[in-house]
Amino acid sequence: MKKRLLILVTVIMLIAIILFIFRIFGVQKVALKNIYPLSYSEYVEKYAKEYDIDPFLIYAIIKAESNFKKDVESKSGAVGLMQVMNDTAEDIAKELGIEYNDKEQLHEPDINIQIGVAYFSILLKRYDDNVSLALAAYNAGLGNVDSWIRDGIIKADGSDLENVPFSETNSYVRKILRDYDIYKEIYEQ
Repeated sequence: MKKRLLILVTVIMLIAIILFIFRIFGVQKVALKNIYPLSYSEYVEKYAKEYDIDPFLIYAIIKAESNFKKDVESKSGAVGLMQVMNDTAEDIAKELGIEYNDKEQLHEPDINIQIGVAYFSILLKRYDDNVSLALAAYNAGLGNVDSWIRDGIIKADGSDLENVPFSETNSYVRKILRDYDIYKEIYEQ
């Protein structure tokens, strides 16, 4: 019994030492950069700057929506990196004055990110720069978020998003905020 306990304690100490060494030499950050990449940075940086949104937030949205796979389509019809719906893309493209013919264009990273970031900036303005409410609207639709606020299900300041009736949206907002913090931790100087 004592021998097993000694072996267990030794193994735990070795793991702790290895993790400490990894942290000292930055191995943990290297591994995290593989999990949280800065893919499509030329477009993310460009449109994040244009719409005055932290690019790390856009990376977190893309990670949650498509995990950086440009050709992904959801069952509901959302397309591409930022999982934009065709109707939304048509409206935003018209507002931006960019040529948009059909949803196949949403597979192009430049178009998808431009439209997705522009749409998210509209949501941010609508909800007074409240990132949590804008994320909830990006996922569940602004009609749902507006009705939840109007019906008193959630507060207009977004302080009680745990009351969002869609569990998927509740998890979505938490996941993106967590990933946003991770992106900042990894890449901010």
